[in-house]
Amino acid sequence: MALEVVARADAPIPLHVSFRAEPGELLALVGHSGSGKTTLLRTIAGLWRPQSARVSVDGEVWLDTAAGINLAPHRRHAGLVFQNYALFPHMTAAQNVMAAMDRRTPNLRDEAERLLALVNLPGLADRKPGQLSGGQQQRVAVARALARRPQVLLLDEPFSAVDRATRERLHDEIIALRAHLKMPVVLVTHDMNEAQLLADRMVVIERGGVVREGTTAEVMTDPVALRTMGIREVAANLPAVIVEQEDDGLTRLQASAGPLFLPRVEAPVGTRLTIRIPAQDVILSRTRPEGLSALNVLPATVTAVRLGEGPGAIIQLRAGEDLLLARITRRSALALELAPGVACFAILKTVAVAQTNVGVAR
Repeated sequence: MALEVVARADAPIPLHVSFRAEPGELLALVGHSGSGKTTLLRTIAGLWRPQSARVSVDGEVWLDTAAGINLAPHRRHAGLVFQNYALFPHMTAAQNVMAAMDRRTPNLRDEAERLLALVNLPGLADRKPGQLSGGQQQRVAVARALARRPQVLLLDEPFSAVDRATRERLHDEIIALRAHLKMPVVLVTHDMNEAQLLADRMVVIERGGVVREGTTAEVMTDPVALRTMGIREVAANLPAVIVEQEDDGLTRLQASAGPLFLPRVEAPVGTRLTIRIPAQDVILSRTRPEGLSALNVLPATVTAVRLGEGPGAIIQLRAGEDLLLARITRRSALALELAPGVACFAILKTVAVAQTNVGVAR
């Protein structure tokens, strides 16, 4: 049930984009405001038609301008979640979900309650949107999108209207929900932290064209792509597993490059985690350091060096099977003679790592 999109247009913005999303995969479309992200989502849903485009899902053609095919939105099996929820205010949560269902669906009410429970809203089926929080309304919108039994799920800035704490809870729930989703999911977001947390792959769009496409790890550790997106607070996500709870209050984790120590992580041994490591908290050394208080020292190899226009530099590293980024000064990069293939050591402060986002891996 792969989604394939090719779109070209001159207006309202120039577009020259192609991408593919696989079944069960979450693909994030990221880029500056006005780059064409939402226009692409609207193209998939049938709400906008470029001058030249082709959209197919699992081999079924939804749009092919060259062949004169353009299925109406209601004939495209797409679930769409808007940033403003777009719920019917006079209907209950269950009624909003049932409104999206095929009338031939048996036991409509039971199916609506099942979907509401799937998005963590059990017992709230009879509440109207005005009686729900912003986060709860967003969950109803997701349940309604799933009620269409979509072949592809489209999320347009779905968490931008809620506060940060609610947004983080919704992120966790989307991660949990993905275990039940078999269709491609396309997320449009301007929040790079959100994209990095949720997406398997990313497509970076700038002025209507694809700048970079790849796995989330590849894109978010690509200095050129990061510069294009204007990202300053760069970071890498490092997968690890808890192997021991130490007696002195530290938790020992194992990453592909070696052990990591964090202040106590309240999770059982064997739990797989994703640790977000800001580039500014990584120190590099050409030799293994001795006599340091830092406990986390990982052997690494430089894979790319990007010297900034100012005094800074971004160094991409491979540590074990994973990628890291270090933000250091240009002077340090030159003094250490860092270049692709150079072996070094990445030093991570235990406290700095603890202050980053630590979440259960997908």
